[in-house]
Amino acid sequence: MKEKVLITGGAGFIGSNTADALKEKGFSVRIMDLLEPPVHNGAWPSYIKKKGFDLLKGDVRKKNDWMKALRGVTYVIHLAAYQDQRPDFSKFFDTNTTSSALLYECIVEKKFPIKKVILASSQFVYGDGQYKCAKTKKIFYAPLRTLKQFEKKEWNIKCPCHGEDAIQIPFEEDQIIMPTNSYGLSKKAIEDLSLRLGMTYQIPTTLYRYSIVQGARQSPRNLYSGALRIFVSQALSGLPITVYEDGLGTRDFVNVHDVVAANILALKNKKTDFEIFNVGGGKAYHVLDFAKKVKKITNSKSEIVVGGFRRTDTRNAVSNISKFKKIGRKPKYNIDQSIKEYVTWFKNEGFDKKVDKNRLKKLKEGIRL
Repeated sequence: MKEKVLITGGAGFIGSNTADALKEKGFSVRIMDLLEPPVHNGAWPSYIKKKGFDLLKGDVRKKNDWMKALRGVTYVIHLAAYQDQRPDFSKFFDTNTTSSALLYECIVEKKFPIKKVILASSQFVYGDGQYKCAKTKKIFYAPLRTLKQFEKKEWNIKCPCHGEDAIQIPFEEDQIIMPTNSYGLSKKAIEDLSLRLGMTYQIPTTLYRYSIVQGARQSPRNLYSGALRIFVSQALSGLPITVYEDGLGTRDFVNVHDVVAANILALKNKKTDFEIFNVGGGKAYHVLDFAKKVKKITNSKSEIVVGGFRRTDTRNAVSNISKFKKIGRKPKYNIDQSIKEYVTWFKNEGFDKKVDKNRLKKLKEGIRL
């Protein structure tokens, strides 16, 4: 009998790609998703249907839906989440944190024989992270940049000793984490509760802090997060490609297929039990350079416009993936492959013909949250 894997948020682009890979490896797959806008339109997407998946429309905020979803399941990959940088703060905790607590509550209450729980955390838990003074080499944790700094266009993190630009140290799993927004805070709470409950009740648990994940099936309907979605939508519609700040902040991007491989690796690898891993691309890119790559690959005539800001954005977000490499996994895909894959899918789905230009135009001035 096939072992069954439950994927919450399985209609999303990480979940659906994970489902496909699990099926190829002989697993049975149950997908639970609420199919809510803006990511979905209330119906199962075409890339999910007629593949033999056990489809369950359900809400991870509801205990009864968890009870239905967990019956007959061996492994759980909990990806369902509310993602954005909006001021409806409570929704992040209701959707992300409470759902994770309910997962463990149901397992313990009904004694479901779950062999492993894999949860999606995020690079956002780090906040701005650690920096090093260029002169003294002293290491410090960067505070959230102030509104005054943003308005003065003082984008870089400054050393508190000399007031000069400091050097970012790539995020490491054992450093102090200081999220800058509600999404990151909700993920930090998930990490704390899942590791504690997992160890207390001996439910093997793995936490992955994904970097910025990219690839086909990433919904373009939610344009307020995800540089690839925004840049490709703008480039193919002929609108200016909008880059926040001066474009010189850095990010590491990871292809969805590398994330899928990480998810599958954790299922039966005991070295991942009760551990946190960064899952990233292993290389830093300036956001402006990434925008230029999108423009080149899409053969777009769009102008790249630099400016505007989001108050809770981090200046640099680059993860150290050494710990994950030690268990035998390193990224195999680069950002050119991610962009090309996404552009092909975007066009095949007809999104280049139905871009919401009004929403995209709003991004020209920057969003101040």
